[in-house]
Amino acid sequence: MTTIVTTINVNGIRAAVKHRSERNLGLIPWLRDTNSDHVLLQETRAGQEQVAEALAPVLDDGWFLSLNESSVKGHSGVAILSRSEPDTVRGGFGSAEFDDTGRYIEADFGSLTVASLYLPKGAADGDKREAKFRFLDEFGQHLAALGRKRRKVVIGGDWNIAPTALDLKNAKGNVKNPGFLPEERAWVAGVLESGWRDVARDLAGEVAGPYSWWSWRGKAFDNDAGWRIDYQLANKVMASTATKSWVDRAGAYDLRWSDHAPVTVEYS
Repeated sequence: MTTIVTTINVNGIRAAVKHRSERNLGLIPWLRDTNSDHVLLQETRAGQEQVAEALAPVLDDGWFLSLNESSVKGHSGVAILSRSEPDTVRGGFGSAEFDDTGRYIEADFGSLTVASLYLPKGAADGDKREAKFRFLDEFGQHLAALGRKRRKVVIGGDWNIAPTALDLKNAKGNVKNPGFLPEERAWVAGVLESGWRDVARDLAGEVAGPYSWWSWRGKAFDNDAGWRIDYQLANKVMASTATKSWVDRAGAYDLRWSDHAPVTVEYS
């Protein structure tokens, strides 16, 4: 049996749906065309009713929506769109500080757990940097506990960390910037050493990219001057079934309805 999982930071669900032009048909046509079984969304930036209204066309087609919204209106928000109804849904990961910030949701489908993550961007210094590292500390504990469970698990999302120099166009120019700080990369390396697998990197090998985020500034997208900060981590039993991964960077729908592109993995 094949399971296809996609992760995409929509940069505002209502904007992604409405962002239409002659060359850009928006999120809904893409969702109707995808073969994915689970679509993990980040930065929905809306409440339950607003997200359901934006996604009404595909919900009417039979998709199921699970959402963890932020307590701060218009901020963050993560969701799971699935073709089957989940057995169980859990919002957050047991953090008194972060569970109401709309940054994590996980759901069980039989022997499979899928999760959507929007990790804080942080900063080079100051309060935002400290908050990001508190998040990493707590979430790392959750990953350790989740990794010990005897079930298939995949966590997709906007991790806001490029793991290595292969994962961004200008590594030398970003070593002091959030998303590529040595301490952030060390955290990802520790997660991978504990047994989790960066599925797309394993499949791609030691090549640059493929990137999943590009600045709106200049011609970053046209020149493919991006970052690979959207990826899927899977535990060993799930990662061993991964056969193909791709970034839906362009294609029929000119996918610039977000500054991120969908990242998909096929598990067989």
